[in-house]
Amino acid sequence: MRCEVRWSLCWENELQLSDHIELTEFFRKAYGPTGAFNAKPFEGSRSWAGARPELRAIAYDSHGIAAHMGLLRRFIKVGEVDQLVAELGLYGVRPDLEGLGISHSIHVMLPVLQELGVPFAFGTVRHALRKHVERFARYGLVTILSGIHVRFTLPEARLDKPPTRTEDALVIVLPVGQSMSDWPAGTTIDRNGPEL
Repeated sequence: MRCEVRWSLCWENELQLSDHIELTEFFRKAYGPTGAFNAKPFEGSRSWAGARPELRAIAYDSHGIAAHMGLLRRFIKVGEVDQLVAELGLYGVRPDLEGLGISHSIHVMLPVLQELGVPFAFGTVRHALRKHVERFARYGLVTILSGIHVRFTLPEARLDKPPTRTEDALVIVLPVGQSMSDWPAGTTIDRNGPEL
């Protein structure tokens, strides 16, 4: 039997220190199995990896946090066009609930995206997650774009690394206030900041 979860939408300034600590533990457990490096940003009470979200969708069940998705409004540059988006990221599901599905968190976020009046939601995922995302895309809500180079800054300036990194990630676009035909053409996206 599938466990019941309740979703909560929280603006970042509504979270208490105890919320950040609980989220930090959640992300360590959710991201740790994919590699120690992926869990490293979540130290102390830091409940974000790169850019800090402004809004979070958090699912709870009887065992605590079950799933999470963050949202951050920003302008990205697609080719030569500055495009307003709501970046979705910092997605995680507690390992014992794999299969809860990204679709649940996007459905929770959709009314908020519409209220915010953003033309598109945008996110990136590793190529290893393509089949997972394609299952959701077959319902026609999102478009998956490949062959796009996405550039972003590192969360902190470091002497031993260049300040920016470029990755060939899968780009996910969800039309909210405009149609997909309005998405700018381009093979590069510049976040002009750290990824969410």
